[in-house]
Amino acid sequence: MNEVYHIPAMLQETIEGLNIKPEGVYVDVTFGGGGHSRAILSALDNSQFTMNNEQRACKSSVQKGHLYSFDQDQDALANAIDDPKWTFVLSNFRYLRNWMDYYGVEHIDGLLADLGVSFHHFDCPERGFSFRFSAPLDMRMNQTAKRTAADIVNTYSEEELANIFRLYGELKNGRAVAQAICRARAQKPIERTEDLVAASRIPEAMSKELARLFQALRIEVNDELGALREMLVAARDLLKPGGRIAILTYHSLEDRLVKNFLRSGNLEGTIEKDFYGNNLSPFVLIEKGREASAEEVARNPRSRSAKLRIAEKKP
Repeated sequence: MNEVYHIPAMLQETIEGLNIKPEGVYVDVTFGGGGHSRAILSALDNSQFTMNNEQRACKSSVQKGHLYSFDQDQDALANAIDDPKWTFVLSNFRYLRNWMDYYGVEHIDGLLADLGVSFHHFDCPERGFSFRFSAPLDMRMNQTAKRTAADIVNTYSEEELANIFRLYGELKNGRAVAQAICRARAQKPIERTEDLVAASRIPEAMSKELARLFQALRIEVNDELGALREMLVAARDLLKPGGRIAILTYHSLEDRLVKNFLRSGNLEGTIEKDFYGNNLSPFVLIEKGREASAEEVARNPRSRSAKLRIAEKKP
């Protein structure tokens, strides 16, 4: 299932960029199919003792050469790894700080985030992430969450929808799409993916525009940017000096946020300088937006939009 669930972009470049220490503590906040996690585990120390579940949860346990992998989707459990160095956390990565406190981890040596939506989500019709399939309009990463995409398109005001489409989908005609949806839902609820396509009045031939529409709703349903902001702050504070953070982004909104945060060390993207004009950011940039090679894109077309950014915490 792992190969079908997701194919990691720039796997070798990302793992090399993390500069993994065999006895370090690492976090993969986007487990998915487990590709990145397996690569990290293969670089960790194999000599540690085997911990049982009680020891893993004990705050006093010494955990060197260990990886914590986060995923909020129950489906990812099918890709679980049988390794004493590995702990799975079924949770949104916005709660990174809470879970590290729970496990007694004060600092980490590195963190990886692959922000791309897993192939599993796009290719699993019943999840409602893609306009390619007829399915309930869902889009929840966490299937226990209450709010679906159908809830949003049927209850948000025209103004709220227009803002979402403009900000999260970067749709130039976001206002017109919002108006069309509001007119359609007045006749009957929009409950399925094909209902949304028809209501939006975006021709099916304009697949990029439809993709932007679905992206906007997915980001809103899962509060993706809000979760990313919280995770970035927690990662900054948890990283040891010399520790590294590696993030793969796939669209301009998240990439802009990550780029500015790694440059400045804050969510506002404000670069503070000392009296001598030196950048006071806590990070040193290692990778500034590396893209997949032509060979990789040929093998994995979905890696085309990936950008890899890596930064190291200053001493």
